[in-house]
Amino acid sequence: MSAHARAGALAGTALLLTGLLAGCGGGTDEKPADRTDRGAASPAEDPSAAPDGLPPLPASLTSQRPDWKRCEAPEGGSAPGDQWRCSTVRVPLDYAKPDGETVGIALIRKKAANSGRRLGSMLFNFGGPGGSGVGILPRAAGGYGELNSRYDLVGFDPRGVAGSEGVSCRTDKEQEESFRKVDMTPDTPAEEEAFLKDGADFGAGCERLSGRLLPHVGTVNAARDMDLIRQVLGDRKLTYFGMSYGTELGGTYAHLFPKNVGRTVLDAVVDPTADAIGHARNQATGFQRALENYLKDRGQDPKAGTRRIARLLERIDKKPLPTASGRELNDSLAVTGIVMPLYSKSSWPVLTQALDEAEKSGTGTGLLELADSYNGRDEKGRYDTQSHSQRAISCADSRLRPTADEARALLPEFRKLSPVFGPFLAWDTAGWCSQWPVEGEHDDPETSAPGAGPILVVGTTGDPATPYEGARKMADELGRGVGVLLTNKGEGHGAYGGNACVTSAVNTYFLDGKVPDDGKTCS
Repeated sequence: MSAHARAGALAGTALLLTGLLAGCGGGTDEKPADRTDRGAASPAEDPSAAPDGLPPLPASLTSQRPDWKRCEAPEGGSAPGDQWRCSTVRVPLDYAKPDGETVGIALIRKKAANSGRRLGSMLFNFGGPGGSGVGILPRAAGGYGELNSRYDLVGFDPRGVAGSEGVSCRTDKEQEESFRKVDMTPDTPAEEEAFLKDGADFGAGCERLSGRLLPHVGTVNAARDMDLIRQVLGDRKLTYFGMSYGTELGGTYAHLFPKNVGRTVLDAVVDPTADAIGHARNQATGFQRALENYLKDRGQDPKAGTRRIARLLERIDKKPLPTASGRELNDSLAVTGIVMPLYSKSSWPVLTQALDEAEKSGTGTGLLELADSYNGRDEKGRYDTQSHSQRAISCADSRLRPTADEARALLPEFRKLSPVFGPFLAWDTAGWCSQWPVEGEHDDPETSAPGAGPILVVGTTGDPATPYEGARKMADELGRGVGVLLTNKGEGHGAYGGNACVTSAVNTYFLDGKVPDDGKTCS
């Protein structure tokens, strides 16, 4: 759960759970306004010039056509079903040198069920940064059946992620050692030194193993890749569904290519006005809000429950809990285990079981299993590299590099915001990009999109990772007549598939081009 991104890494998992558990469909008593978007998919047009004064892309890239083939099984997993096909699109490593070196972007597609009424391609990003669309979309596709009736569902691994030359920074052994030994809320000079050294070592490993990619894996380049994918797929405008970090990516795309924006939905929205410290502050607020809502749901006083959990973490910090695996649960892993089930209300009973075990039995098996799931660790001790890609992308984006002194100064404020999550998030502002080998691009992303068609922005009032306030700010930043706010009064990270009213409004927009009234509320 980094200040800018680590909590977002779970977005793909959380939104996947929402889609699988709830499914699509459902009605609403409110009739969407009869306002149409500015262009569904139709034959491609090649731009004569690129944005930001960059050289135009060569025909060798814009005239590519995907060579769709049966998908191979990912490492440790199984291949998707027969309806799925995979391909690779070449994009410039450096858009300032479009005739130079290229990298491959992995794609996956499931064709529209009703080919006679096909509207085009729908591109997905499930969050992160660092989430693999190629891996997530086939597992989540059951929740998008209505959209798949008229759209090809298309997922992609952004540059530096998984099948798109994924960034690698450390071995499984090094990852395990870090989680076991490094205290993410250091209390002593020795712990603080080890914490900062671990962050610097991570960055050095990224530079050693993936150095050529690091300057080029930021969100702006990923958005440029999306526009090339649009052309290669044969779509005049981009139809896009972005969740969590995918909302920042979608907003960035809209800013760079407003005339190419088609029907676009942003769900579980990142605040585009916040820098790294602002994101940490937002997440401390959001996760504490979700924790208090969880405690209320259990019939407990939220303030007293928060104090009890904070005391539990203090005890674990002094004496880690044993687990059935033989590994120990330290306080950093315990915080991560608590975070995991707060992403979806359907997972709250799992949190109850894990906390009861820790408090009553003095063992941490449940919380460790939740932390392992969050951290991408399998039963054999192998870690995925999503956290590697995530840190590389977020540190390429943000130029803010808070010092240990600055993080320490945040502690009183952050402890007040959340006694449970605040210290973790305050310290993480200093550790996440500590001594990163590449300068960041901006303080916060540019998402203004004058001239774009309407973009539906969906915010959930109880969202822990991307608090609701971010959706309001994204709608404002996109601009008047572009950002259309849809509010979901509920819990969890992402509303589509979990709220019938939201799902109906989104489907109506994507399938019929009818945008709901700005400010519409679903409950």
